[in-house]
Amino acid sequence: MEGLELTAFEIISAVGTARSTYIEAIQKAKEGKFDEAKQMIKEGDEMFVQGHHAHAKLLTYEAENGQGSSLSLIILHAEDQLMSAEGFKTIALEFIDLYERLAKK
Repeated sequence: MEGLELTAFEIISAVGTARSTYIEAIQKAKEGKFDEAKQMIKEGDEMFVQGHHAHAKLLTYEAENGQGSSLSLIILHAEDQLMSAEGFKTIALEFIDLYERLAKK
């Protein structure tokens, strides 16, 4: 495996880890461990950035080589995972905020 497929798997791996970390952050907040939850968000962000950089490589490659017509399912899956992780971060931040508010009452 090389080239675009390898880059797609880099995206899937990194953002999959990020998404799992965001979900774990929600669980920490649910337990009242808000500092740990926020740390999990930071760790997830680090993984997300790795995936984002790999995604940027794909975009750069396409822009330089005009390979837009050869879209594969693995690249579509990588894009889907990237967007999913981003959505989970938004949800995780909202849950952390909610659990913190509830803990103060």
